[in-house]
Amino acid sequence: MDGDVLVVGESLVDVVQRADGSVVEHAGGSAANVAVALARLGRPVRFATAIADDRYGGLVAAHIGRDGVRLAVDPEVVERTASARATLAVDGSASYEFDLEWRLAEVPSDPAPLAVHACSIGAVLEPGAAQVRALLARMRPVATVTYDVNARPAITGTGPDLRAAVEAVVALADLVKASDEDLAALHPGLDPVAAARRLLDLGPAAVVVTRGAEGSSWVARDGVVDVPAVTTEVVDTIGAGDTFGAALLDGLWTRGLLGADRRDDLAAIPDVERLALLQHAARAAALVVGRPGADPPYRNELG
Repeated sequence: MDGDVLVVGESLVDVVQRADGSVVEHAGGSAANVAVALARLGRPVRFATAIADDRYGGLVAAHIGRDGVRLAVDPEVVERTASARATLAVDGSASYEFDLEWRLAEVPSDPAPLAVHACSIGAVLEPGAAQVRALLARMRPVATVTYDVNARPAITGTGPDLRAAVEAVVALADLVKASDEDLAALHPGLDPVAAARRLLDLGPAAVVVTRGAEGSSWVARDGVVDVPAVTTEVVDTIGAGDTFGAALLDGLWTRGLLGADRRDDLAAIPDVERLALLQHAARAAALVVGRPGADPPYRNELG
């Protein structure tokens, strides 16, 4: 398939405090991680983001440029590059405190991408979130729209306001990814599949639910497909969900399922293909959790 994927969302620097007390810095951010992961899988990708002309901005620019990610707009529209202080627990899981300002320069409509991917903070934090929604609505007639909820309550909060912001993006999406933690923040008390079905009612063809070491599920109107996680030794979980989402896009690309003209085909793919897509994404995510920071795999690592 000709074309590319347009990824839109935040870039930042993770300041990681490890369980042993050491501190390291990794360029990342949910959207930046997706863009890099796609590029490492050999997919042409443009990235619409916001950074400043400062030290952290230099770290981000070097990180995304190293793997050939192209900028879709001038990113220098904020006063300081965002950061997230990530504290790692002994099991490798991370908690975050954010310093982030988010807005977006105007993204041109030409060339039209095969898919547009939005995610995490950039999709719900104003004033940039309104720009993201307008971009998705403008691109939806020509492109597949994918959305990774990846809620960050430390900066977005929880409750009705977050749910309304997320649902506004879900209503524009063809494929939504959400972790069990995301779904618990949106719909407390519902099991993940029931919460995913609430999102499904807003219009996407499917909601993919990730549950860490307990695997993932493809939730569609005609049923649910489950796959186990790939067993691996966990160093940390930074970037694992982002890589999972990028690998889903990669799998859809391989199957010729990207582009607005393939919307009906995406909704109708059989369970065997849904299973294969989840397995592909799980293998990619397993490689990330086995090494420090958001370090997505290259194509040759997936076999």
